[in-house]
Amino acid sequence: MLVTLPIPDLHHHWNPSCRMDPNDLASNPPVHLRDYRAPAWRMEQVELSFDLDAEQTIVEARLVLLQDPQQPDAELRLDGSALELLGIRLDGREIGTDRYRVEADALVVTGVRGRVIVETRSRIRPVANTAMQGLYLSGTTERGFLLTQCEAEGFRHVTWSIDRPDVLARYTVTLRADRERYPVLLAGGDVDGKGKLDDGRHWARYVDPQPKPSYLFALVAGRLDSLEDTYLTTEGRRVRLAIWADASVLDRCRHAMDCLKAAFRWDEQRYGRCYRLDAFHIVATHDFTMGAMENTGLNIFNSKYLLADPLHATDDDFRHVLAVVGHEYFHNWTGNRVTCRDWFQLSLKEGLTVYREQEFESDVASRTLRRIEDVRSLWRTQFAEDAGPLAHPVRPDQYREINNFYTTTVYDKGAEIVRMLATLLGREGFRRGMDLYFERHDGSAVTVEDFLAALGDANALDLGCWMGWYRQAGTPVLEARARYDAEQRCLELSLRQHTAATPGQSEKQPLPIPVALAFFDAHGNRLPLRCDGDERLRGDVILLERAEATFRFTDLDSEPVLSLLRGYSAPVRLVTSFDARNLAILASHETDGFNRWQAADAMARQAFLQLLAGEGDAQPVLDAWIGSLRTSLAEPEIEPATLAEMLTVADPVALAEPLAEIDPDAVFEARMTLETSLARALEPRLLEHYAALAPASAEGTQPAAQARRRLRNRCLQLLCVADRRHHTLAAAHYAEASCLSDRLGALTCIVHSAGSAAAALLDEFAAAYHDDPTVMDKWFAVQATVPSAAALERVRELTRHPAFHWDNPNKVYALLLEIYPLNLLDALPISVWFLISPDLQPPTTVRAERALRQQAKISVRAERSLRQQAKSKHRPG
Repeated sequence: MLVTLPIPDLHHHWNPSCRMDPNDLASNPPVHLRDYRAPAWRMEQVELSFDLDAEQTIVEARLVLLQDPQQPDAELRLDGSALELLGIRLDGREIGTDRYRVEADALVVTGVRGRVIVETRSRIRPVANTAMQGLYLSGTTERGFLLTQCEAEGFRHVTWSIDRPDVLARYTVTLRADRERYPVLLAGGDVDGKGKLDDGRHWARYVDPQPKPSYLFALVAGRLDSLEDTYLTTEGRRVRLAIWADASVLDRCRHAMDCLKAAFRWDEQRYGRCYRLDAFHIVATHDFTMGAMENTGLNIFNSKYLLADPLHATDDDFRHVLAVVGHEYFHNWTGNRVTCRDWFQLSLKEGLTVYREQEFESDVASRTLRRIEDVRSLWRTQFAEDAGPLAHPVRPDQYREINNFYTTTVYDKGAEIVRMLATLLGREGFRRGMDLYFERHDGSAVTVEDFLAALGDANALDLGCWMGWYRQAGTPVLEARARYDAEQRCLELSLRQHTAATPGQSEKQPLPIPVALAFFDAHGNRLPLRCDGDERLRGDVILLERAEATFRFTDLDSEPVLSLLRGYSAPVRLVTSFDARNLAILASHETDGFNRWQAADAMARQAFLQLLAGEGDAQPVLDAWIGSLRTSLAEPEIEPATLAEMLTVADPVALAEPLAEIDPDAVFEARMTLETSLARALEPRLLEHYAALAPASAEGTQPAAQARRRLRNRCLQLLCVADRRHHTLAAAHYAEASCLSDRLGALTCIVHSAGSAAAALLDEFAAAYHDDPTVMDKWFAVQATVPSAAALERVRELTRHPAFHWDNPNKVYALLLEIYPLNLLDALPISVWFLISPDLQPPTTVRAERALRQQAKISVRAERSLRQQAKSKHRPG
């Protein structure tokens, strides 16, 4: 679940507005993991009947319930909220109020034992459901449609039930509605009948044969058109595929359909998992509160994450659609067929599915690019969350508000834990473990312990120590020291780990840390790995299981260059003393794309810190960094997307992260010096590459073409930094662009380098895309991210633009929240404007202001720096 409307470099699935907020934590009584009890009653069968209408919907529910014989005295409590009870029957007979009571959040039926059937009739009002939990109206009463959102506890807003993830039941759903107003009726499962009624309405019945928890219930009713296809599974089932959307955007759904079929195929090939219903539906809406939701057989998407064509979507948008469609489909097995026992286990479905999504995109598109983006996001957001006052484990031990569970720690750090296990076990071992996991638990609600047990049992390993990663908050620091003995021809690699205290966890235990590594000689040739005690080396991975350990490598004729944490094999902060010479060798010759990029990035950071300190000569490091990139530009085999990322200087937040005291102006100047030095030194090579990559503009949307465009646009950006005369090149690039990626890339170059054509091109772009709100979001963001003092006044103006609306989350993110991570340390961070400029805070900006405050709360140091800037540097004149 949850591709929310996030910061743009986070295309995974957590909600930045749902962070654990101390204010929320004080309002509700805590729920503790240690207090978990199996449900006293279970639902075996759920039969639902809806008479649908936006103003009022009548819901009839028939629940077949079975009591746990170990809890014979437990009363029957059915969860419910904002429901108007119209009638209740027990085992076919109406009962009076002496046999039940309605509480604020439950319907309690008294004096029942064993197996019972409870039937209720209730009224709900979708048009009044502004919380958008349960059944609500998307759009207007006349033109909108009805849909549901039930994760985590939305089903209790639909009808009375046992609304918890460890209660699985088979669902039969009958929908009735006006044929003209709601011509399309959809629910999870397979169609079991449909027809017309005499009163102008029609009906459809759906049966889901697979037991599922209530949070996976879904329905959609309204005027929608469909793009349809079929997929033949390896088990011989021909599945009907349908994407439902407004007719005006249906032609932009073809890419999503191709992604869906690719996801079907990949899960069959990689994990042996087939889809086992007759149909798979996706519905697109502009008003879905979550980015996407994996309801069984009926996924619901915010249109932002589903629609893509070359004229209205960038190459990154195409990749995001691939990732999100894949993510939600992969939940079919990791989340739906095998689900969570309780919400404390949320990462069991989300972390595991994020990992599967990452691997899917890596196999289909660029592995290195996806890994770089994921780790860069992890460093910026999850590491900050782990270091701040809201740090929490991947599996928290308590909560007060379940919606605060959907964090980057649960999703992204959870995915990194799965990746470490896959690295340790190897591809075949991990597949064996996953096969056993599915075999044991299909149709069950399970825990993290069950997951680890399956992986361990399939590989004859005890993985119990890995629970530490799920229970312990904070980011481990891994210190690496290498000592080469020329006489013994050996190298001793000493590793030491420690994790700082976090709120509620002052004592930390060592964690298992897999370190993938490689050795290279001075010419960049790969050296064989031979470790004393061969059992300590699994392929190219060593496992640190204690606080510290030393590994001895032999048969080394010269001191090797070490490459550690290849592919970023563990989510830790690596501390080494490697110099620029070693890093330059890795940046020029490492065959692991991620570590090659990281070596170049590390040199750039070293040069930045030397420039910022103003002490000593930064030129040697600059020369080594630029030299390694010159070598890479001359290498024909390097992946274009990897090269584009190597040529990209980290943003100010990332560069300034190690600093105790921050001068935003100095940070900005040092970064500009870094980027300008690179651009001017490589200008001839950049021009050559830019010209050679010209055909990429019209090569279509395949990943290889996207990678070439990415590199060509990066070359253009650096050329505009190197010399303003290249603005004419950017203007021609804009005029000749045949896709949005190229057009937006050129526009960004000119606007960010203050080109003379900026104003005219911005007006031309807005005129061309004024009726496309998603593209206009990008237009706002291009201007808001300009690294200039003039950006303050420009953002003020843009808040008054006719296309900007304070009550539209996408617009707020595009203009304000989206740029916050990039400009946190620039001269005029957007959060400071909120602190010092009351005129930017009309009543409708409350949501935006709260979101920005929550972003700042991630890091105590960041918030302190913001307030210092507000007081000392940016007083209103």
